Amino acid sequence: MKPLFKPAATEVFAGGVAQLPSPWAHAAHKPVFIAFLVCFAIAWTALLLGGSPSEDWPWLNGLFWLLAATTSLTGLARRLPEQNVFIAATLIVAVSFGIAIMAEKTGPRTYTAALGEKILGVPWPIPLFWLAVTVNGRGVARLIMRPWRKTTYYGFWVIGLTCLLAVLFDSGLEPFATRVKHYWFWETHGNIPSWYSAPWVNFLGWFAVALGILGFTTPWLINKQPVKQPTDYHPLVLWLLLNSYFTTGNALEQLWHAVAFSLVANLIVAVYAVRGARW
Repeated sequence: MKPLFKPAATEVFAGGVAQLPSPWAHAAHKPVFIAFLVCFAIAWTALLLGGSPSEDWPWLNGLFWLLAATTSLTGLARRLPEQNVFIAATLIVAVSFGIAIMAEKTGPRTYTAALGEKILGVPWPIPLFWLAVTVNGRGVARLIMRPWRKTTYYGFWVIGLTCLLAVLFDSGLEPFATRVKHYWFWETHGNIPSWYSAPWVNFLGWFAVALGILGFTTPWLINKQPVKQPTDYHPLVLWLLLNSYFTTGNALEQLWHAVAFSLVANLIVAVYAVRGARW
């Protein structure tokens, strides 16, 4: 039986020559992940104790998402050349930030000061959300689709599943962001179908943005090493931690529909991801 938390390879071989996709990432991965876990524990404990980091520790929200994005990219760099990771990260930030600016100018959402300083009306951590969603969502999708990785349309299935996972992520984030942490609020008319004040078109937007991001970044996210590498559970662990953070906050505010949906959906995701990884 394969161990659940199997480390990524420290070296791979192509043509008989040992190569390291990003040597620094293997040294940095563990301390960066531990730093994220410490920050996660502080934020999660504050939720349980009824504290509000948005008000008491305004720096914690930004640090939380900065570390989430950093550990996501560090984990990715263990499997890809650093130039690929850098270009992919740059594209994710540029595309997500550009779309967020346009949405802020035309959409019914208003950002508060809970996420820190704003750039052109958009809080600076917003692109970090998309880094975490894209990198880890794609990692989870690859685990789920692993049994079919040699089929013709495997890549398209991974892209589509990643976009669906982004929508799932937002289904837990929206009530957490609007009712728990007050990252933003929606001015949605009463006759428009909504999910905790977020209009349903918002979720279509998340699917479209994720699809657009993957359209630009997928060529840089493909591992071109012609050798098999160990299964990487790091994206799944991060994915479940982030969603559990949302679910905890939503439960404390008694947002039971959001809690139930997130628990059931992420349980299904976890089961299929582990099943696919052990295939």
